[in-house]
Amino acid sequence: MRTDLTTLYREASGAAGGRWHVLVTRYGTPVLEEDADAVLHAYSVQKVAVAVAVLDAVDRGVFPLDHRIDVPAEIVLPGSGIYALQTVWGDRVTIANALAALLLVSDNTAVRLCGQLVPACEINEILAAKGFAHTRVEPVENPHRFFLGVTTPRETHDLLTRLAAGTLLSPASTEFVLGVLRALSGYHDGVRRVMSSPERARVASKYGADWQDGLASRHEAGVIFDGDGRPAVVFALFADRLGDVLNYGSTHPAVQAHAVLGPALLRLATP
Repeated sequence: MRTDLTTLYREASGAAGGRWHVLVTRYGTPVLEEDADAVLHAYSVQKVAVAVAVLDAVDRGVFPLDHRIDVPAEIVLPGSGIYALQTVWGDRVTIANALAALLLVSDNTAVRLCGQLVPACEINEILAAKGFAHTRVEPVENPHRFFLGVTTPRETHDLLTRLAAGTLLSPASTEFVLGVLRALSGYHDGVRRVMSSPERARVASKYGADWQDGLASRHEAGVIFDGDGRPAVVFALFADRLGDVLNYGSTHPAVQAHAVLGPALLRLATP
């Protein structure tokens, strides 16, 4: 199975081009690794780390999951998500609502809502306290706003591994995050593309994409559970220095590579 995955990875990543940074494990044992310690802009994959920081505050009793926050027009951002589509604003939403939007449809406004709850510097302090040396958001002048910042594939992999094992957050917060990331209304263009609905439901996945200096990045990371509900495969597939910068769809070569790898990753999680 390892040979099958490695061969597919070499072929798919080679066809996509760019520079790849990857770590895949099966029940904790590495099966594929390449430049996994590179410090990279995580883009929307980092929203999982932001959610972890907010839920850490929930677990510590700073505020409950049903605490409500305002969504005024001036906080709404364009791009991915649902809040920008409303055309009228003024909602009061729960933290659970904001986090579901953040993780399921990668809502950009939800990032700002998280910043209203946990300032950028505190997010970084929480991540540092949990042992992440490189995973950081990028603070700006307003302490409640930030850019999503950087991570490494290894640290993203470690975050997901510990999340799935239940050692990063409380049981309730762990179940919440994984439930959203496994939901069938989520992202399906990459690893989950060539899977049935029951197979997709075994995959908790987060996608991130953007471009800088004329070159694109397309990242996807997640956990695949086996038939007994155990976290079997954890993957972090990061690719940068890619072309086709304005193509955020399923036809981007790197996203197509993720889709090719998906069935092989699922096979690894199916003894």
